[in-house]
Amino acid sequence: MASLLGHDDQALTRVPDQARYPWVSVATQRFGQTSALSQLLLGATLGFGMTFWDAFLALTLGAVLLDVVAIAVGVIGQREGLATAILARWTGFGHAGSAMLGLIVALSTTGWFGIQTGLAGATLAAVTGIAPAAVWSIFFGALVTVIAAYGFRWMAWTAYLTVPLFLIMVGWVVLKIILQHDLSTLLTGPPPGPKITMLAAITLVTGSFIVGASIAPDMTRFNRSPWDVVKQTVLGITLGEWFIGCAGVLLAHALRSNDVVAVVTSQAGWIGALVVVTAVLKINDWNLYSASLGLVNFCDAVFDVRVSRAQVSIMIGVAGSFLGAVGILSQFTDYLAMLGVVFPAVPGIMIAEYYVVRRWRKEITATRPHVPRSAPTWVPATVVIWPAAAIVGEMLPFGQSSLNALVLAFVLYVSAGRLDLLRMRCRRATNRKVTGEAQAA
Repeated sequence: MASLLGHDDQALTRVPDQARYPWVSVATQRFGQTSALSQLLLGATLGFGMTFWDAFLALTLGAVLLDVVAIAVGVIGQREGLATAILARWTGFGHAGSAMLGLIVALSTTGWFGIQTGLAGATLAAVTGIAPAAVWSIFFGALVTVIAAYGFRWMAWTAYLTVPLFLIMVGWVVLKIILQHDLSTLLTGPPPGPKITMLAAITLVTGSFIVGASIAPDMTRFNRSPWDVVKQTVLGITLGEWFIGCAGVLLAHALRSNDVVAVVTSQAGWIGALVVVTAVLKINDWNLYSASLGLVNFCDAVFDVRVSRAQVSIMIGVAGSFLGAVGILSQFTDYLAMLGVVFPAVPGIMIAEYYVVRRWRKEITATRPHVPRSAPTWVPATVVIWPAAAIVGEMLPFGQSSLNALVLAFVLYVSAGRLDLLRMRCRRATNRKVTGEAQAA
């Protein structure tokens, strides 16, 4: 019966070596995440307020920051073979903290799954004229749900099909529009809208994918080596930002508007609709997949109940598709964006614990290929550092908010770890002194 419903994909256990995939397979899916319509819209936003080369620089610097975060956290996932939420139990968050993280991941990714399902449904309804958008949304959501329920292998084949198809079609649409203008003017001309500063632009770039970078272990646990993580991340994120982001910049300069997605879909007919559908399909299966992993971890951590990841995917997919079809989730975009504020601090804490503080590093590495049986319930330092870094990072009048939160969380956690280590050494020294005096007496 379980095989009919899908695959669990080691939701609560380590991915064994024989279940790992070649790096190209994982890289295709990573590239599919970063070459989405959101990146086209991001590029258009930058292009509307910046010259082409300034926007290119912002995309490059933002991609480098995302690469560093995704690689540092992703290597942890590759080494330990664990999904983000369960890995968090031994990388600074503890049992309860990982449950909270899993729930936030589930809420955030389910929300975006529903919103994008609604977008695909509305696009198909407008082009076909056969059925209402709600019907198309439910149909499309059901298709993505089946793919996510069957897990990584089906998602890999989906990426093999949709990524090249998306790139071909979006390339055709972009060239069709750009060739109507002088390319040198588009590359050197002034921005058509209000100017955007370089710092604000980098903030937009990093903010657009910080959640994906933070939960990189969900994907990298299927990699075979740390070098595979580096290759897939650099190629996937950087090429995604360059190819789709720069296309959006050129479109903004050509159309003198930042609403390029609406123009592309309205002018290109069926091709435009297929651009939307393939773009949503190749990222929405990962939204649902990460949501299922987060919720499975939440049920295990809070209720000590192991549920099927495939069954959870089906339940979330049905709920998300219905809510997206009736348009409820579109009212919560600001709320979902707010959830993204909490993510930059997460990799800061995980990186600090795993690579520097290493309080639970021996426990998690010594138990391979099994999962440690115990984890701290709470990590007191994280209870304070996580929200503090997220809030302060967002409020600081300088720097870039996501990077501020990440660096602040890293520094504070390392400092707390050093103080705790110093306290333990002092306690041991005191105990040895008392023992020595007792023996002498």
